[in-house]
Amino acid sequence: MKSVRKVVIPVAGHGTRVLPATKSIPKELLPLVDRPLIDYVVNEAFDAGIDHAVLVTGRNKGAIEDYFDHAFELEAGLEGKKKTDILNDVRNTIPKAGALSYTRQQAPLGLGHAIWCARQIVGAEPFAVSLPDVVMDGNTGCLAQMVEHYKKTGGNIIAVERVAPEETNKYGIVAPKGEAVGALFEMSGMIEKPAPGQAPSNLAITGRYILQPEIFDLLEKTPRGAGGEIQLTDAMDALMKEQSFYAFIYEGVSHDCGDKLGWLKANIALGLKRPEFASKLKDFLDDIS
Repeated sequence: MKSVRKVVIPVAGHGTRVLPATKSIPKELLPLVDRPLIDYVVNEAFDAGIDHAVLVTGRNKGAIEDYFDHAFELEAGLEGKKKTDILNDVRNTIPKAGALSYTRQQAPLGLGHAIWCARQIVGAEPFAVSLPDVVMDGNTGCLAQMVEHYKKTGGNIIAVERVAPEETNKYGIVAPKGEAVGALFEMSGMIEKPAPGQAPSNLAITGRYILQPEIFDLLEKTPRGAGGEIQLTDAMDALMKEQSFYAFIYEGVSHDCGDKLGWLKANIALGLKRPEFASKLKDFLDDIS
């Protein structure tokens, strides 16, 4: 069984849920405490042992590439002013040479199409998918947990989390197949935003996947679905008829930072975990509550 060495991160979206903030700034560069969202997502993958990230970009997203490159004038200025700590923080954002690839999605044809655009770089091997506006917060990274389970099961794995039964109409919900083994169980299907009371479970799909390369052929044949876009869920449904799919209840919390309120909550939650901010931030929250 081949190991998971690559992750595909689709970063071509317009960030419409957080406009006007994303009118001139890619949503992936919105700050979360003191780093942009994309930094958290890329490093989660590297911490999981993945050694190559494929970013599927679009027009006006060049700033993302710049973020992961040297900023020579900035670095020289910091070095000249002996601001060593800040300089090290800046240089630590740069992955090792060859660890990132970029490919362009020329038209906004959906998540499934964005993943398909990475097919030549990924090749015929299993790969991960991470949505860049979903930041996972846990003692161990979500992808690291998934990779460990993948080594035992193979197949395809989707990260899920429990939501309130009355809120299933906000999420894609998985249908269990049989009993869970620990945090992992087989799936029989997926339903997009089922009405409360009609959902097969309260386990919602979050933004992390491990998929087999056969998904690319299915994406190429998948007709446009909801919103006139090529939907990844449609291709996964087709692949589920041929291969095993597992849902994984990860240990941690997801933050939907592509949503204004979700982004605000994430900044507070992660800020409270930082020793240099926690006490004063908590005092501030107490004062305004």
